[in-house]
Amino acid sequence: MSGDAHAAGLLRELQVMHTDLEIFGAGGPEMNQLSNGNVNNWVEDAAVMGVIEVLKRYGWFKERFAEMLEEIKQIQPEVLLLVDYPGFNLRFSKIIRQALPNTRQVYYISPQVWAWNKRRIPKMVHLLDEMLCLFPFEKPIFEDAGLKTTHVGHPLVDELNEKKSALPREANLVGLFPGSREREIAKLFPMMIETAKRLHLWRKDLKFAVPAATPKLAITMREMIENTGAGDFIELREGGSHELMQTATCGVIASGTATLEAATFGLPYCLVYKMAWTTYLLGKMLVKIKYIGLVNILAGEKVVEEFIQADASPAQVSEWLRDILSHEKTRNDLIQKLGEVSSKLGETGTHRRAAERVSEWLNK
Repeated sequence: MSGDAHAAGLLRELQVMHTDLEIFGAGGPEMNQLSNGNVNNWVEDAAVMGVIEVLKRYGWFKERFAEMLEEIKQIQPEVLLLVDYPGFNLRFSKIIRQALPNTRQVYYISPQVWAWNKRRIPKMVHLLDEMLCLFPFEKPIFEDAGLKTTHVGHPLVDELNEKKSALPREANLVGLFPGSREREIAKLFPMMIETAKRLHLWRKDLKFAVPAATPKLAITMREMIENTGAGDFIELREGGSHELMQTATCGVIASGTATLEAATFGLPYCLVYKMAWTTYLLGKMLVKIKYIGLVNILAGEKVVEEFIQADASPAQVSEWLRDILSHEKTRNDLIQKLGEVSSKLGETGTHRRAAERVSEWLNK
């Protein structure tokens, strides 16, 4: 759901610059509210990852694609703003370039093709008018290929700066962050519950908290906690992930934007990731980078421990947590490294800088 928040931040700034701005499309709840309902809220239904997972819902995506194509042909917008979601958006971009050649196309939150499919970059050069990238190392990758590219910084700097608090950390509180998608919850939360059980046997004073991204997920996660008898020491919270990141003493986090959020808040954590084995093996053949964690990629070295697939087990994760809970110096060293990496995300004002680039295309 981070794409929805990032896009909404850009659009709010754009509305200030263009008071007559009209917004249509598909996105999440924030974009839906901002557009007075003109942006369809489809983010929860569309939040699937992996080849197998997408193929299972091919018919649904095909229907949404056709609906969006028909809508955009009727609207004929001046600018098409594509946000993240490359598997869908790059196919949509190609069709729109053919159907509406005068519509300018700007991509926000650049796809991580530098990691898994560099062959797409030349195609993107022909389709897009401008790329707005979040990380400094991305700019030369697209620019050298011939695509107009602007590094605007990471919107998390803006969004999290407003949410920082002076709340003290609780020495016996561990944060569990299994993600915001049903697939992630199904794959990772059972492992996290078992990990918490092992640590609770080790230290009875330890408490665990887990935020649920939506009320729907909260129902599923509460059942999982109760069915495993972990209700006495795992607290389910509806939302509040940022507060938990600032009050827990350490955590376990599903790979994704949340890992950058935790780094910005200075939470010592380990990264966990599981997917369907077929998708994982395909990914191993395509991905050409050493780490999957954004913090490690930014640092160019292993700062955060990564537990992937079979390694994301209660035995290995609980061992890491016992170590980090037992050694204050280890925690402090990790906190310092996380601070160094998060400083590379740029300065505040990302939404405004991104909106200024979109505004230029509107003015043209």
